[in-house]
Amino acid sequence: MCTVMLVCASQCTAQIFHKKKKVDKSTATSNTAEPDKQLYDKAMADVKRGRHEVGRLSLQTLINTYPDSEYLAKAKLAIADSYYKEGGTSNTTQAINGYKDFIVFFPFLPEAAYAQMQVAMANYNEMAKPDRDTTHVKAAEDEFQAFLLKYPKDPLVPQAEQRLREVQEMLAEGQYRVAYYYYVKGDRRAAAGRLIPLVRRYPLYSKSDSALWMLGDIFEKSERKDLAGAYYSQIVRNYPLSSHADEAKGKLKDFGMPVPQADPKAVAWMTAEQNTPRPHESLIHKPLGLIHSGPDVRMAARNGAPVLTPESDEGGGDILKGGNQTTIAASGGTTGIVATVKPGEAAPEGTPASGTSSEDANSNSGSDSSTGTAPAEGATPSATSPDSAKTEDSATADTTQANAAKTDQAPKQKESSSKKKGLRKILPW
Repeated sequence: MCTVMLVCASQCTAQIFHKKKKVDKSTATSNTAEPDKQLYDKAMADVKRGRHEVGRLSLQTLINTYPDSEYLAKAKLAIADSYYKEGGTSNTTQAINGYKDFIVFFPFLPEAAYAQMQVAMANYNEMAKPDRDTTHVKAAEDEFQAFLLKYPKDPLVPQAEQRLREVQEMLAEGQYRVAYYYYVKGDRRAAAGRLIPLVRRYPLYSKSDSALWMLGDIFEKSERKDLAGAYYSQIVRNYPLSSHADEAKGKLKDFGMPVPQADPKAVAWMTAEQNTPRPHESLIHKPLGLIHSGPDVRMAARNGAPVLTPESDEGGGDILKGGNQTTIAASGGTTGIVATVKPGEAAPEGTPASGTSSEDANSNSGSDSSTGTAPAEGATPSATSPDSAKTEDSATADTTQANAAKTDQAPKQKESSSKKKGLRKILPW
């Protein structure tokens, strides 16, 4: 019995000592693959096992050692993917830079569309709540729009469209919250300044009908029923299934304005949105939402084409013009004039003074200006006598001295005049 046990023990010991060691096939002599291929395979194996730094080092060695390798593009893309998978703020920044470099160096490869999508997704994953910093939200909107415009036939287009709807929902939600604060506070001018560009740029926003209702109420209280009726009409026409639709129809009837018909496309879109299943928030998940830093995109639209025009390319609500004037276009084509007036300066000619309506400004546009800039009827610049020239010279000198005196007093009046600086909006409130 003891002899059998000793024989078995010796056999086990022999197997342990004679066990073959694992050989790295990538460096084995029997491997006839090219050295750049060996480096790439080894790096990808390291990245797959979570050793991102080791894998990136091998990929960078491949790029530096074999600049003409067929794996050069794959190596650059793999480095960016490694940063993206590793996660973190700094790694995400490195991933975005890597993807953008790939697009610059290899714009015609099929992987360029994937790289553009990854740039947008990297910013999307870093989005914060609507009341926080919107840097990544705006960057995500720009990148998704660039993807959809550059690669309209790519298989990732449906995913990019949905992500863009969610991003624009967050941007609109941030504007809406600020506007609602001013609306409840009673600052109608500030609320309208936020709501007008919101309803123009983001028609798919889940609270666009409420924003239009607030605008109608603001202009109704400001005794501008023409503008209020235009916004109520938009609710009836573009959001026919809204909870404000019946009230908007009642307002239009009270104003004596025609009630528009509902747009069939709007009816189909709102019906599809109401029939789309959405995840419900549980009672346990609500308190955790205060801790979670990411945005809640459950209410974002699931149907409809998102806005593909970059915000910088749109006219927006403010149209800058010469003469220190800004024209704000409202719904229905009605415009209001905003003048930039500095302390101690008169308003530009043709601009109504603060507290006057646009109708008063138009009626007084033909009258002589109180600043004295309009020449007398029948007078010409060449028909000036020497005495009048001396008078004008003395007047110019007096004006120069007055301006110098105002400049000396400017530091003392800075605090009192700071409230008057900026835009004087000629609006009815």
